[in-house]
Amino acid sequence: MSESLHPAAPHHLPAFITAPGDTDVFMVVVGIILVGAILAVGNFYLTLHSLPERMAHRTHKLQFEIVAVLGLLSLFTHNHLFWIIGLLLAMVDLPDFVTPLRRIAGGVEKLAGVTPPDEEPNAHHHAPPPQAETVPVSTPAPVAAKSEVPSHA
Repeated sequence: MSESLHPAAPHHLPAFITAPGDTDVFMVVVGIILVGAILAVGNFYLTLHSLPERMAHRTHKLQFEIVAVLGLLSLFTHNHLFWIIGLLLAMVDLPDFVTPLRRIAGGVEKLAGVTPPDEEPNAHHHAPPPQAETVPVSTPAPVAAKSEVPSHA
């Protein structure tokens, strides 16, 4: 039994039109290409989206956590301003104010004769500190306490 075309149908049908009951190869190929394109665009979007966080992590920035939080906020809120702020923070070197202040505090503690918290004798050191020549530190004379004011009660 041969299948004949309908008399109103054109004699030259396009190649993407299949016979009834046959597999539509063109639709399968387009479906595979569509799924691949969606995965590729999604991968590109997430790679571009994590750019500020990767930049801050690679250069060991102090503001890495702030950049990471801004990236997550921009991902979940679709607010691009957060992403731009995170990108700018990842590109800028903030000055380190903490290290000089700690050095100043350590120097003042040494001048005052106070043992800094890092150098307490029972701190988690594995080896005892090396014994150096001890120089007697002159302690200031005790200041006489003010006399107590008697209460009037």
